[in-house]
Amino acid sequence: MNLNELDLPYLPLEDAGFARNPYPYLEAARQTHPWLAKSCFGYVVHQYKAIQDLLRQDGPLQSAYDGIVDVMDARNTPWGDWTERHLLAAPNERHLRMRNVLAPKFTPRKANENRELMRRVMSQVLDEWVPKGAFDFEEFASYFPITVMCTMIGAPPSAIPGLRASLEALGLSASMQRDHTPALQLAFLQIDDFSQKLVAARQAGERTRPESDMLDDLLEAVAAGELTLRELYDLLVFLFVAGFDTSKNMLTIIMSLMIDHPEDYARCAVDHGYCRMVMEEAFRYCSPATLPRVTTQDIIYRDVAIPEGTALFFPVSLAGRDPTAFSHPDAFKPDHESTRHVAFGMGMHMCLGQFIARAQIQEGLHLIAQRIKSPKRAGPSDWRPFFGVWGMRGLPITFTPAPAAGLRLPELELDR
Repeated sequence: MNLNELDLPYLPLEDAGFARNPYPYLEAARQTHPWLAKSCFGYVVHQYKAIQDLLRQDGPLQSAYDGIVDVMDARNTPWGDWTERHLLAAPNERHLRMRNVLAPKFTPRKANENRELMRRVMSQVLDEWVPKGAFDFEEFASYFPITVMCTMIGAPPSAIPGLRASLEALGLSASMQRDHTPALQLAFLQIDDFSQKLVAARQAGERTRPESDMLDDLLEAVAAGELTLRELYDLLVFLFVAGFDTSKNMLTIIMSLMIDHPEDYARCAVDHGYCRMVMEEAFRYCSPATLPRVTTQDIIYRDVAIPEGTALFFPVSLAGRDPTAFSHPDAFKPDHESTRHVAFGMGMHMCLGQFIARAQIQEGLHLIAQRIKSPKRAGPSDWRPFFGVWGMRGLPITFTPAPAAGLRLPELELDR
């Protein structure tokens, strides 16, 4: 049947109620159609296997960020232009060229080499926040990935507060909320200006530490003709945006889960490997991303004809709750069966920074569990819009502070 002829359920992805608890809506939708639903901006592919199959089709399906620009009424604006040319939106040939430049900086080995940096940063953030005994965990968690990123590219620590404010705004760039567009424009201009000044300072010989870093490598790519300066600025903005929300939102979601699973949390303080299991289960159970795609040609999948130009949304954040792929999908069990989650996507647009994100979250969780003891909720939380990068909005907690002395730091391990 043609896609337009199907009697499909409607998923209100735009509603605050859906963002707070999408699972009843998803379960009801499955009763009408096993893998497909409608939404206000296109169709939703929600079944685990269908998401896997379709996201692997890199030719017929491409990223659809120009559609987001239209929804946000941002054509021919600074943020809109960047959104249409950044790494995920780039045409295949340009995407592969830029990805090939970045890929060697984001291998499992590179992630492993940065674990000690991640531990040092998290320890510093904990030293500042733990004595308070109570705070908003989402705000606390936000300082971790941005400080790691600044250190990896040699940006001065003084830039962190301003960058954090801009990244909070840009985190809602795919939220489909048009009233947020002015904040996106301002945030992009601020981070773009910062990136250009950072590059100019490095070219003039200024640096915050003597050892070579990622920015040096990217400047070598510019010198070799593999990147233009404009592409370098765009990549720096992209790396900040992509590296900020996933780690911050997942750490916040994991802490919320750990409050409800105190035995798992206590084990995280003494078992570094178990932190990896908790993290991977959290990515299956509740992760942040919904991936936009558009069909570039007519395709047929499971006897459904999907016309060229169809907007498709893939909530990889929900795929781990699919009962056809996981037994007991609504139970949080770090020793769940080995079926892999799809939180980082599939195909040529699979998240390049996944090994950095995984290492960062594992190292962060291990140290957090040693310093923030017996956490409890201290107030209500809400949820960000579901479109784009989903996650908790605020997680106030109280806890028993623990000193840094005697922290258990295991031998570094290589991501696989």
